[in-house]
Amino acid sequence: MSVPQTKLIQNFSEYLSVEKGLSDNSIYSYRYDLNKFQNYLEKEHIDMLEVQANDIVMFLLSEKNRKVSTKTLAREVVAIRQFYRFLKDENQLESDPTDRIETPEVTRSIPEHLTIEEIDELFGKINEDNIYELRDKCIFELLYSSGLRISEACSLKLMDVEMETMTIVVEGKGGKQRLVPFGEKSLLILNKYLIKSRPEILKNRTCDYLFVSKKGSYINRKSVWRLLNLYLKRTSIKKKVTPHTLRHSFATHLIENHADLRSVQELLGHIDISTTQIYTHMANKTLKEIHKRYHPRG
Repeated sequence: MSVPQTKLIQNFSEYLSVEKGLSDNSIYSYRYDLNKFQNYLEKEHIDMLEVQANDIVMFLLSEKNRKVSTKTLAREVVAIRQFYRFLKDENQLESDPTDRIETPEVTRSIPEHLTIEEIDELFGKINEDNIYELRDKCIFELLYSSGLRISEACSLKLMDVEMETMTIVVEGKGGKQRLVPFGEKSLLILNKYLIKSRPEILKNRTCDYLFVSKKGSYINRKSVWRLLNLYLKRTSIKKKVTPHTLRHSFATHLIENHADLRSVQELLGHIDISTTQIYTHMANKTLKEIHKRYHPRG
């Protein structure tokens, strides 16, 4: 890749970070897709600043021939479109070659979730008399009762939790903060963890993070995932479950109990409400079953 074109992608990355406030992971994804596109252009001897719409179409066709998923194709289109809009805004181009490029329609898969009974079974298999299991149960409780992402839970600090108002200040994607409530059960187990577990794990060490590891630092995402799998083996649950499944369960159970979509969107920290709409699948299914069962023409 030539230096000037490398610089174009670098400038775009800086724009995503500074102007858009995107996370490092999101910026990495953009760069990954753009580097793939750039490699294709190099093989075809096409300059990045001379790209035409047909060049982008041919790239996408080559990706499709490689059996790339529709979801990946859609992500690549977004990356290329945002990149060329940036170049046009920066007066690097007179016209945007992506103007007439359509994003492939992605069929969103319904996220796996646990039923209330499965949640109760899972949490019931965790021993609160063990200081580490008490910590783990506290993490899982917050993932489920507050709908936190695992990264958000792991990065929580003591100062982020307000016990009196039963709220947490959460820093989500792109560094955006939101205030999330937690319930009575979370309050009880948080208190128990802070009194009986956290001091024992830390001993004479200090740590600003809420959830601490044996080493006295914050507990990481991979550890939480591994621990969750260990507890799942104690249950009869056969579903594929990750820490994110608890967040999906939180949203699904709210929608099932008639919470409005906008409120769930705020609690989850979704920027786009279309992301939240996927959780209406269970509510719609339940309503259809009720209609079929009770309506005279159901």
